Parts: sequence; structure tokens; C-alpha cells
Amino acid sequence: MYWTRLGMDRMTDRPRVLIVAGAFKESFGAPEVAGICREALAAAGASTIVILASDGGDGLLDALGAHVIRTTTHEVQGPLGNPVRPAVGWLNDRTAVIESRMVCGLRLVPPARRDPERTSTEGLGELLAFVADAGAHRAYVGLGGSATMDGGLGMARAWGWTPRDNAGGVLGPGGGALRHLSALEPGTPPRLEVTGLVDVRNRLSGPDGARVYASQKGASAKAADRLDQGLERLVQILGERGLEWAAREGAGAAGGLGFGVLAFAGGRLEPGAPWLLDRAGFDRFLGRVDGVITGEGGFDATSLAGKLTGEVIRRAREAGKPVGLLAPTATDVPDGVMVERGGGMWDAAELGRRAAMLARRLIRLPPG
Repeated sequence: MYWTRLGMDRMTDRPRVLIVAGAFKESFGAPEVAGICREALAAAGASTIVILASDGGDGLLDALGAHVIRTTTHEVQGPLGNPVRPAVGWLNDRTAVIESRMVCGLRLVPPARRDPERTSTEGLGELLAFVADAGAHRAYVGLGGSATMDGGLGMARAWGWTPRDNAGGVLGPGGGALRHLSALEPGTPPRLEVTGLVDVRNRLSGPDGARVYASQKGASAKAADRLDQGLERLVQILGERGLEWAAREGAGAAGGLGFGVLAFAGGRLEPGAPWLLDRAGFDRFLGRVDGVITGEGGFDATSLAGKLTGEVIRRAREAGKPVGLLAPTATDVPDGVMVERGGGMWDAAELGRRAAMLARRLIRLPPG
């Protein structure tokens, strides 16, 4: 099983809480969240089981933990063409795990330069080619936290696909060029099986497509319209198969990179949160605890559409377990879910204080 359990208290006479720790975007990594919450709950009088988890976005390699037998780094293009050196985790000599955010993620682009009309996924194509040359037969790619919206065409460029405009010229990188796509000369993907681990269910285009997340990547409303038009143009160029791929759940993940995995890598998509939770033994641990706590930096309706917190909440409620949510900003929280929110971006002390407060409410621990 590919999971990490940071600790399980041996005391059985204390209330038991399962902490599912994921990253708080641009704030805490999953290991930090896990450590802070475990310490806070122990001080409050709870016994804990801690799982590091991810939905394919931040923290995928952390969640796989000791089951990563080695890591390698490779220099590739970042989202703006600058060199970056992402880590690749290997589950065995033939299975690689990649976080796309390390190649083309928001964290690699300063806020003032975020523009999905310009950013590209080409580095991910380079990285997949590298791992194939290194012996990988299979690659799991976490799709989340991207700064891009190019439908995966940048990735395909690394494999020889050549996009051209009406005059026969080669289009520039980025999602903004897709509207001018007139022809696409095919390339050859690396010889490996690619599975995209998606953190959302959005299809490629339309009002509920990849454009839902365009503003997070730095796009204005008008730019989001242009980007959506570009994705639709890419689908048109690819014909009936393009329409089929675009309609798949998760095709809109990572600015359409899910679509690119299907169309250009010949791969498949799988929801990332269930993939990780199943390997962590989450359902088995549910039967041994009195409540569950999870969290993220910002919870909203999209969190219930494939993200880690939404999947944890769904499973805990189905099992009849009380569930609590830690989120500095939170809307659309399902009825019956206890939540600690507000106060702006939390520091470590505030996260710990909130975790202890939530635990007391969740399993009726005595006041601290």
C-alpha cells in the first residue's frame, strides 16, 4: 500500500481521531499540517492516527512516503520557459510518480507574472520522456496546482506535435495561442503508460470546464473567454476523438492537462483522492476511530467535486463518523460537518489552536 502513517498513539482509553493531512495551498505542506495537528490533539487529550494524503495536487510524493524507493531530479522547462528541476518519485524501477505542479505549477510563477495565456506544460512532456528513457513503463502524474491552461498541447510539443496557424506558421507557447490553431502535425509520445491523477471532475470546456479555475491562474474574465475558445478549437482540430476526450470527467484538470493525457499521451484519468486514500487504508482506519479531521487552505463547492477534503468528508459521513474541517476560508460546507474557519491565513500556532478546538467539539474532549 502506498501510504504514510505518521503515528498512532498506543493509548486505547483516549478518544481516537483520524487526521487526514493534506497541504494548505501556499501555506503549509502536508507533513507540517500533520505534525501540528497531531501535537495539538495529543495535548488536548486525543489519541491519533495520521495519514498524509493528496488528491493529485500538492503533496503527492509526501503522501506516498517511504514507498518511494528513490527520487531523481531532471532539468526541464518551467511554465515560462525557465529551467526547473522537479523531483520524480519511483515506486519501483518501472513506476514513476510526478507532480505536475513541480514542472508547471503556480508556485513557480510570481503572482505578478501569472498568465495562463503564456504559460506552457512543455516541461512535463520533457520530464515524461526522461523517465521513459530511465526505464519507466508506467507514470502516475498528479494533476493539480497548475499555472497553465493549454490543454496539454505544450506537453505534446515536447514529443514532436507541431501546432500551426492559418499561414502555416508554428504557434507560440501558452493557452492564448490555441484560438489560432489551424492544423496539428502529430508527434510520438514516449513509450510508457500514463495515468493522470485528477483533483477535479470538470470536463474540458464550457462554463463548468477548465475555465472555472482560470482566475486562480491569473486570467481576467476576458482572458478566460479566450482560453476557453482556444480549448474548444483544440477539440475541433482533433475531431470526433477530441469531442470524446473533452467530455471525460477530469479532462479540465490542471487547465486541460487531463485532456492532454488522454489525447496526446494515450493515457487514462483516475480520481486522485480515492487512489491515495485506498492505498492509505483510510476505510479500514475509520472503523477504529471516534472522529475524523481534515482540512485545506480554502474550502468551497469545488472541494466537493473531487478534492481530498470532499472525499474524506463523503467517506466519513457514509461510515457514520463525526467529521471536522479546518479551513481558514470555507463556504458550501455540507450540513453536519463541524468547521473551524476565519481569521485570514493561519500560522502554525493558529492551526494548532484551531485543531485542538475542533477536536474538543468533535469528540467532546474536556476544555483545554
